Amino acid sequence: MTPPQRTAGATLDEVAERAGVSRATASRVLSGDPRVSDRAREAVRTAASALSYVPRQAARSLATRRSDALAFVVAESGDKFFADPFFAGVLRGAQVAAAERRRQLLFVVVANDDDRTRLEEYAAGGHVDGAMFLSVHGNDPLPGRVHRLGVPVVLAGRPANPRVGIPYVTADNVTGGRLAAQALLARGSLRPATVCGPCDMTASLDRLAGFRAELAENGIDLPSTAVTEGDFTISGGHRAMERLLESGERPDAVFAANDLMAVGALRALRARRIRVPDDVAVVGFDDVPLAADADPPLTTVRQPLEVMGRHMARMLMDLADGGQTTSATLAVELVTRTSA
Repeated sequence: MTPPQRTAGATLDEVAERAGVSRATASRVLSGDPRVSDRAREAVRTAASALSYVPRQAARSLATRRSDALAFVVAESGDKFFADPFFAGVLRGAQVAAAERRRQLLFVVVANDDDRTRLEEYAAGGHVDGAMFLSVHGNDPLPGRVHRLGVPVVLAGRPANPRVGIPYVTADNVTGGRLAAQALLARGSLRPATVCGPCDMTASLDRLAGFRAELAENGIDLPSTAVTEGDFTISGGHRAMERLLESGERPDAVFAANDLMAVGALRALRARRIRVPDDVAVVGFDDVPLAADADPPLTTVRQPLEVMGRHMARMLMDLADGGQTTSATLAVELVTRTSA
């Protein structure tokens, strides 16, 4: 079968002529620039739709030295990304914000050194106007290396080294840990424990710090035997809960540093016929959709995932457009259900 012949599309000049505006105004409308009147915007969009106008991205990129693409980089394996609804929540927010300003969002998984090298080379080639990084572990050098290429970078979460000078958006994880402790203390817990996240991530450390501080202020010490590390997965939470149950005195309450680990803890408790919340109360963190559907429904600390994604994308686009931005800490809240 002979492929159809490609026909020349409408030009920007033709769109401008049909809309009754200058070429510059038509260009501003189609690039998402807000500095045009509503009347002009509507006229240009109507004309572009009628003429089936498609922007010539390659030519525009050469003229503006912009790709109009942002990288959404997850420093985890693909399996972990697709299994954790945290990332989907942030991605939804980032996509909405990028679409508002006519940017494309490119999803990138960085799981090993080869992935890091490819992303760095891609960024160096001018293929993205900025990169947002999620789930950065320890002192991962990749965000800093991309930043030093002159590509704007925004982090999800407080960086381990604040001197790198890269802006970030984070939830108030310390307050979140305190809210979890308050919920368990309100139930009369005297032997609380926690399944913390990976200890090379600042979100994990901050949630643990808040949890420990709130308990201490209420006269309860959190011994090392009551703290075990998980990996932010359901299976990791299950294994961590088993360790807590086998370590000696059984806890009467558990704070898991994300909802997936909390669900794993619930499953481990149910397998041993330990009642929740009667014998052991459980609190999670995130408030992903899975939390409300857990058995029993999970009390958790809600962080605004979509707001985080929108805020990160807008910060990144502001930087890419030559503007300034500052880091942001977003408020969290306790969502009470039946697990605690």
